[in-house]
Amino acid sequence: MSLKKVAKDQPDSFEFNLKNIEAAKKIISNYPTQKQQSAVMALLYIAQRQNNNWIPLAAMKYIAKFLDMPYIKVYEVATFYSMYNLAPVGKFFYQVCTTTPCMLRGAYKLVDVCKSKISEKENELSKDGNCSWTEVECLGACVNAPMIQINDNYYEDLDKEKIEKIIDQTIKGETPKDGSYRGRVNSEPENNRKTLMELKNA
Repeated sequence: MSLKKVAKDQPDSFEFNLKNIEAAKKIISNYPTQKQQSAVMALLYIAQRQNNNWIPLAAMKYIAKFLDMPYIKVYEVATFYSMYNLAPVGKFFYQVCTTTPCMLRGAYKLVDVCKSKISEKENELSKDGNCSWTEVECLGACVNAPMIQINDNYYEDLDKEKIEKIIDQTIKGETPKDGSYRGRVNSEPENNRKTLMELKNA
């Protein structure tokens, strides 16, 4: 898995739009006086969503002033957590889980499709700049392996053909339907329940 990179090309400035200023103030109001810095993770996420799925250095500096905290502390948080993108990832960011349950059920077939249809290397934008992909550790949907996360949504019970279809949709600028691609709800058994059957009449 590659190290997180910071974009070379950076915007000169960043500010929350009016909607996000209100959202940020509401989040900060949940914390006691002198504890506003605890809102830093939420504000970084707001900045990422506003700025086409990545956080520029200018946004970190802006958030540091917004929360009256040292810029380096904001930078430390942004570079530590994998949920923050510090370089452009495109409109659709594919996070392919390759931890053991997903690996055993074909995760690297999904990786191969990402390499062929998006870009040969992870964290590299597709030719049209619309999407990119990366390998990640467990995303907590092991029962529905193999799976990927695209932006905020989970796509589960995948195989080579299904991921190809999903990528084709995002290449067209469409947002694919999320959830299980074998039709199950949440993590329910595929062929009805097989255990604790006596609870049906409890």
